[in-house]
Amino acid sequence: MDSTPAPAAAAAETPTTAPAFEDCLRLLRGERDEQKLAGLLVAANLCRAGDAASVVEVYRAVGPRFLRRLLNTGLGKVEGGKEEDREAYLRLSVTVLSGLARFPEVAADEGVVSTVPLIAEIVSKSSDLAITEECFELLSLIAIASDGGAHTFCEPGVMDMLFLQISNFPDGSRCLELAIHLMQLLVHKIRIDNMTVEKLQGMTSMVTSLARLFAVLHTTVKFEALHMLTALLSQKESPLHDALRSVPSMIWKCQIRVGITAVLQNRVVSSEKLQALLLAECMMSILGENWLSEEYKVPDDQNMMPVDKFVLLVLESARIEVSVLLNELAYLKYESSKNSQRDDAISQKERNLAILFSLTERIIKMISNASSGEGAVCQTIRESTIMKAITGLNETVGLVLDFLQDAKDHGQRKGDDLLAAVRIVGSYLAEAPYACKEKIRHLLEFIFSVEGQDESSSFHSICFMLPMLSQITMEADGCRILASFGGYKMVIDCLIKMIEQNGMMIDTGNMFLACDTIINFLSNMKNAHIQMGSCFVGLLKALVSWTGTADDSSVIITASCLCTLVLDLTTEEFLLSSSDFDSKTLEKLSKLIARSLHQGIPDDDIEQSNQKQIILSGYRRWSDRYPRVKNILQQHVSM
Repeated sequence: MDSTPAPAAAAAETPTTAPAFEDCLRLLRGERDEQKLAGLLVAANLCRAGDAASVVEVYRAVGPRFLRRLLNTGLGKVEGGKEEDREAYLRLSVTVLSGLARFPEVAADEGVVSTVPLIAEIVSKSSDLAITEECFELLSLIAIASDGGAHTFCEPGVMDMLFLQISNFPDGSRCLELAIHLMQLLVHKIRIDNMTVEKLQGMTSMVTSLARLFAVLHTTVKFEALHMLTALLSQKESPLHDALRSVPSMIWKCQIRVGITAVLQNRVVSSEKLQALLLAECMMSILGENWLSEEYKVPDDQNMMPVDKFVLLVLESARIEVSVLLNELAYLKYESSKNSQRDDAISQKERNLAILFSLTERIIKMISNASSGEGAVCQTIRESTIMKAITGLNETVGLVLDFLQDAKDHGQRKGDDLLAAVRIVGSYLAEAPYACKEKIRHLLEFIFSVEGQDESSSFHSICFMLPMLSQITMEADGCRILASFGGYKMVIDCLIKMIEQNGMMIDTGNMFLACDTIINFLSNMKNAHIQMGSCFVGLLKALVSWTGTADDSSVIITASCLCTLVLDLTTEEFLLSSSDFDSKTLEKLSKLIARSLHQGIPDDDIEQSNQKQIILSGYRRWSDRYPRVKNILQQHVSM
């Protein structure tokens, strides 16, 4: 930099005049500490008024090593330093660093980034709020300047030193405002995906600090803490979840419950209640459904709502929000005029609805566990609470069915919101298959036609309903409902598709549920003259393919049982006359039945024993109609 300013510039000289600046640099480059300290006193003012190039030059002149030594002296970590001078050194070093870090090039430098643990230590030890404020300003500048700088905050102990005392800052203070701002920066900048275990511990400290703020404070900071918690915890399959599960203290889980209770109980806008419900869903996702009903014993915590009331509060709040969202969605989709803002509003409401549905599904599972007496839930929730919860869930599912009815009336069967509605209905009916019976009777055909926005079939809708179907088809009335619109054919097509995609993320449990549904249907509809159509021919071929290399007895016996019931619908002659069925397939089918009869069955497996009886009695009924099958079985099995 030229030491002699141009005449025009000289007339407008500022505190960063060339002579003063050069003197400052000369002092900073001096060999003695006294010279550097004198230079820093001048630099503190120059950094505030100087341009980026000048500040970078000041930083290079003083060097990060001296700045670190000055911080350590202020913290009392350097021998020989006078105690009465420490605060002055501390204030000077923080002030200079803050001035230097106003420029991103300096703030992102490794030397400045390396001071983060020392600055955090100052925050944890200083009783001077002015120094603490300047520390938080400096740390925010470092966090903004680079990703590496933000990740330094995850070094062991840093988060603890910065945020453990945050709830002790005076409400409305500049310190609290700056600390919250820093946390918001870190939440949005730090990427957790590939963090080491040590750095994840730093993130758990942030979560526990936020939980404390969320529970204790009753200002806007409560909602800022809520938003940060949902941002951190709603990341699916995050390694942070595993780290939080291993946190020994129960207090943070308790504090989040206290915060959620306060938001849901008070008059706050719907969007904040939705955030609180999202946080409840996150907690259940991370810690299991029983988090909602778990009894926590935390000393000196008088604000904890009893478990029974908390469960009902969350459920009722979710029901109200679901009701509001479903009405708003129905209006936007069927009544409001079309425009781009309308589409954006629909998308946002669909995302919010998905959150509430996920939460409701978890509550369904928790109530199911409590009703069946599984685990510790039944010991913490009273039976009267379970009955109230079931009533509440009935109302919620009733609202969802009304939403589906509205879609049916408007000729709409495609949309992610409709698919999500089918899923929540299926989840509830899996636990209470005869709930909302009349509505289901009239809506089942429509439900079987619902497709996601980017789907070309109703495969997922049918899958969602399989747990319920496998139960209601155990009775003739349920089978008649399925037969009334040919729903059994759609279940068969769904099963064939699952078999074709086996090994491609298909839930084997759904395959068995589909098999059970069709077995129940054929067993209970023997006198209904079910026609042997192409869907049954395709099913036989798929079952032969599914069991080709299988050695699981449940797969072999279930598939064979289903084949036996299908063969009872027709004859060997008819099958072989079908264009897509040949003698090789019939031979494989015969060997499948033979394998099933050879299978050993555990004494306590009643289902497989019953299926084996169906195979034997079915074979006796139709063996004369299948001479080739009979011949093969007689070769392999003593009948």
